Amino acid sequence: MLRKYLDRIKPNFEEGGKLHAFHSVFDGIETFLYTPRTTSSSGVHIHDSLDSKRIMIIVVLALLPCLLFGMYNTGYQNFLGSGSPTFPFWPIMAYGFLAIIPKIAVTYLVGLGIEFIVAQIRKEEIQEGFLVTGILVPLICPIETPLWMIAVATAFSVIFVKEVFGGTGYNVFNVALVTRAFLFFAYPASMSGDRAFISASPICGIGGTVNFADGISGATPLGQVATHSGGALQIHNVVGDTVTNWDAFLGLIPGSFGETSTLCILLGAALLLATGIASWRIMLSVFAGGLLAGYVVNLFATPTYPASYLAPWQQLIYGGFAFAAVFMATDPVTAARTGAGKYIYGLLVGIIAIIIRVYNNGYPEGAMLAVLLMNAFAPLIDYCVVQANINRRVNRLKAKAE
Repeated sequence: MLRKYLDRIKPNFEEGGKLHAFHSVFDGIETFLYTPRTTSSSGVHIHDSLDSKRIMIIVVLALLPCLLFGMYNTGYQNFLGSGSPTFPFWPIMAYGFLAIIPKIAVTYLVGLGIEFIVAQIRKEEIQEGFLVTGILVPLICPIETPLWMIAVATAFSVIFVKEVFGGTGYNVFNVALVTRAFLFFAYPASMSGDRAFISASPICGIGGTVNFADGISGATPLGQVATHSGGALQIHNVVGDTVTNWDAFLGLIPGSFGETSTLCILLGAALLLATGIASWRIMLSVFAGGLLAGYVVNLFATPTYPASYLAPWQQLIYGGFAFAAVFMATDPVTAARTGAGKYIYGLLVGIIAIIIRVYNNGYPEGAMLAVLLMNAFAPLIDYCVVQANINRRVNRLKAKAE
């Protein structure tokens, strides 16, 4: 019935139709719902059914475990911090759902709105890249980020990082990460500290009030490590209980909405690797680089840099490292594209992330800046790899000629 309805109104949006000005909007909705029926008549290449929209949808599905757990953890942290004696599952999930839905809605409304307008002006098809970006942005931001800040940062990134370069597939930097970087540097007080990562008020009568004034701290584990001064290195939750490594792996810790659970991130990674959407070379090398750098800094641990006391494997389960390795560094548009280049790119992302995290106490999370820095160098890495291959082949031909 839906297909017949779209076929009936489609002529209105084609050349000469009364709604032709909105052709891009109709095309975007139709191709989102159904595989395009258009075919080529000459000079064709072989195509399969896995177009870019389907790829983006698979990435969204891979993000669902992080999204769902983020809902639970947001509610759990509020119930814990407000002193609730019980932790009922569905009220906790409802709290997290009500906390994140406005942020997702604002991100999609602003980002897709801009993309729709640009597509109409350029008379082009609406690109589907924002299907993933729109859900990534809320996942990598603190839960207490104001909606208007998310709207401003999203608009800035879509316009100046994506559209001015030509749209989806042409951007040099990861759009979601630039949104996060814009928020961090433009509004640092709202993006860090004890209160940014815990939703502190009831929502629609669900949850309680977290009284930070009574000594409750909602700092992330890495934030606590960065400010550690003497004694055994310990991490605590909002009520002062010790956080175990198992808690960190599961994700029951303060942090950006979708980045806390390494377990859920690995579930998403499994789907991306099984479907061939993400590069296993990049994922593997990012984790390898993180372990290598973590091992080296741990060998030379010093009280001046408390994060250097973390074991190498602990560096992977705290903060946004695992999320960046799986969902950010593997972005096919902004990452290296040659086989050898992917190894180099990923290794450097992992190493730089740990170096920034350990040796900059004022910025305890380095994954975001590491990925953005390597986004800038990815074309150079690919160029050097290609040139090295060309030189080897030229030398091989010269050797045969002699």
